[in-house]
Amino acid sequence: MRIAAMAKLRFILGDHLSRNIASLRDIDKKHDIVLMAEVGGESTIVGFHKQKLVLIYSAMRHFAEALRAEGITVEYVSLDSPGNTQSLEGELKRALQRHAVEAVVVTEPGAWRVRAVMDKWEQELGLPTEIREDDRFLCSHARFLSWAEGRKSLRMEFFYREMRRDTGLLMQDDGPEGGHWNFDAENRNALPADHRAPERLRFTPDAATKRVIALVRERYPDNFGDIEPFSWAVTREDALGALDHFIAEALPDFGTYQDAMKSGEPFLHHGLLSAYLNIGLLTADEVCAAAERAYYAGDAPLNAAEGFIRQVLGWREYVRGIYWWKMPDYAQTNRLDAQRDLPWFYWSGETDMNCMANAIGDTQRHAYAHHIQRLMITGNFALLAGIEPQAVHRW
Repeated sequence: MRIAAMAKLRFILGDHLSRNIASLRDIDKKHDIVLMAEVGGESTIVGFHKQKLVLIYSAMRHFAEALRAEGITVEYVSLDSPGNTQSLEGELKRALQRHAVEAVVVTEPGAWRVRAVMDKWEQELGLPTEIREDDRFLCSHARFLSWAEGRKSLRMEFFYREMRRDTGLLMQDDGPEGGHWNFDAENRNALPADHRAPERLRFTPDAATKRVIALVRERYPDNFGDIEPFSWAVTREDALGALDHFIAEALPDFGTYQDAMKSGEPFLHHGLLSAYLNIGLLTADEVCAAAERAYYAGDAPLNAAEGFIRQVLGWREYVRGIYWWKMPDYAQTNRLDAQRDLPWFYWSGETDMNCMANAIGDTQRHAYAHHIQRLMITGNFALLAGIEPQAVHRW
């Protein structure tokens, strides 16, 4: 006797826009249903930059169309859809009322707060709910714990070396390429007076993105930042184009000038790839592999390839590991007992401090600040001024 296949509901969040994400890898195209939802509740947890909202919503809509082109059934709830409950749980419950499925499948979210809500779904829904680990990251939760637990020192440098060994990136036999793990000493040069940063590949909004820009402008008029010009990639194809352009045009000098800043040059040689990594249009393994290939092909020096890989394989994976290990208490830590309010110029950019005005102004205009602007300018000011960490976190 043939047993009829049962459908599963695959819930794809706004940072799950990878075709090979765990919750889609074994999808049954004939029976399963993909649910995607733009929910205002998640959009208003903090005052997201307008361009971030446009990026996520537009990328979600383009990803949904790519899945449909494969023959996958996608149920998409837009921000202004009639009946939208504006919550992930509410849209999941509504979808389950419309479809008879045997289980819900979702990939772990990027935020501990959302994971805590997901953990209650199976009991509240009365339906098996499988929360799969997000294996787009190169270090699993278990791997990080095996490295961290029992250590007196949690220096990122030591974690980074373990990840190099695990992945084989820039390794020769049992040692690091070039004889050193870290070439940071070669990555601190000031920009020459006549230095010109490379032109960066930017993208013109298509009709779908223009509709999202109009929607965000209407719904979130008071959110931080300029909504236009919007020039971020919103598709996998364009994100890959941005990666290729960075490797060819900006990576060669990324290492040498990665700690530099210059007024009127918001991007310099930086990757402009973190947004695509964070929502899933690019993956950590492919961007690291691209930088490694450029080095071995003679198209980028070792200090550039290593310096870039360290940002992704080292810092990105390390901070994620610490976050999931220490949450939820981690969000409330305040070791120095800093209590001052965040100054208003973090939102306005109106200050006589040129470095702060430039860093915040660039963030307003482009929804982007590179790691030196964030660490050495806005972050260092907050530390020296004794600003409450939670206020900085919300900003």
